[in-house]
Amino acid sequence: MTERVKVVTLGCEKNLVDSEIMSGLIHERGFRLVEELDEATVIIVNTCGFIDAAKEESVNTILEMADLKETGRLKALIVSGCLTQRYKQQLMEEMPEIDGIVGTGDFHNINDIVDEALRGKKPIRVGNPVFNYEQQLPRMVTTPRYTAYVKIAEGCDNACTFCSIPMMRGSFRSRSIESILAEVKGLASQGVKEVSLIAQDSTNYGTDLYDRFMLPELLNQVSQVEGIEWVRLHYAYPGFFTDELIETIASNPKICKYIDMPLQHSEDTILKRMRRPGRQRDTRELVAKIRTAIPDVALRTSLIVGFPGETEEDFERLCEFVKEIKFDRLGVFAYSSEEDTPAVRLPNHVPDDVKEWRVNTLMEIQRIVSRDNGSKFIGKEIDVLVERYDGRSDIYIGRSMYDAPEIDGEVFISNCRAEIGTIQKVRVTHAYEFDLSGEGIA
Repeated sequence: MTERVKVVTLGCEKNLVDSEIMSGLIHERGFRLVEELDEATVIIVNTCGFIDAAKEESVNTILEMADLKETGRLKALIVSGCLTQRYKQQLMEEMPEIDGIVGTGDFHNINDIVDEALRGKKPIRVGNPVFNYEQQLPRMVTTPRYTAYVKIAEGCDNACTFCSIPMMRGSFRSRSIESILAEVKGLASQGVKEVSLIAQDSTNYGTDLYDRFMLPELLNQVSQVEGIEWVRLHYAYPGFFTDELIETIASNPKICKYIDMPLQHSEDTILKRMRRPGRQRDTRELVAKIRTAIPDVALRTSLIVGFPGETEEDFERLCEFVKEIKFDRLGVFAYSSEEDTPAVRLPNHVPDDVKEWRVNTLMEIQRIVSRDNGSKFIGKEIDVLVERYDGRSDIYIGRSMYDAPEIDGEVFISNCRAEIGTIQKVRVTHAYEFDLSGEGIA
């Protein structure tokens, strides 16, 4: 009987790409991929281990899947991803339900792991996370047919004191432009119109491979691939944001005027403890330079509140910073202590209830900022990638180039007849806290 495999993905888009490659390898091997959990004879849980909440979700998912050995058809439960890279021994010792483990640098061997697990061998394949994406591996894209993520690099060389990613993903390693273009061309041939280029530190792209910052060159070449209409960039580290990169985004019409730049904090004392490059003055100058060169840019950032030593005064100044800069998109996270990271050993940890209050306070400020920012679109025409149709209200729903998949706002379109996956002109009539609505333009 052909084994039926279900891949369950937790965590970030980088994990999603790994799962899609595993799915492609599994399909090529002749196994059957299934959607329903109770149909699966093999389940692969691709875990996240970045913060405590993600670890808890990963462990709970593993246990939930293990129950299918009693209630479903499950014969082998395999765990992959960041959690296994950090805790392989603990997982196997404390969760006997697991039949095999594979790390972030070994997932391309997934078929061998499945075979061994089905034979009862309990394989553990967790080496150094040095997988080379130059290898052209099969991939089954699971995002909607018109959009896909493409990894341009793996790992990270930055030594942020709060972050465990280098431990789970290894050092920074760029893919070659040739390898990336080959993948993008393949995706375009399948109907993909929007590619989101992702890396933990995308602005550093090329420095290890070409001895210089090559992200502008990569963006220009990707945008020239026939069929690609939008190129989106994620996780642009502020320390390496060059003038050439700003000019490239400003001048190339296919590059989304959307910059996802995690800043983490505004205050110099906190940035120094976090071991982040630059200081508040550098951030203000960079934001001003970007907005001058790209007037219609959408700036997204993420901030951490409750970092060890963050005082009430630090937080108040962070709130004022958010009010002043008026980020178009903002994610706020409470600091999570990660074992084996330097921040754990810092003094003056902030109580959890205070961290939660600070998250909520900052997001309330951002609600007002977002509503004000959205109002500037009223009366303007924007391009919207149409994603679905709501028959009850007879409206189409999509995203502008200023909104990334799943994490940002949406645009509700009336008086429109459009094909899903196409880009539609929309005249904006209303702005809400995070979304827009408007009418389709023929």
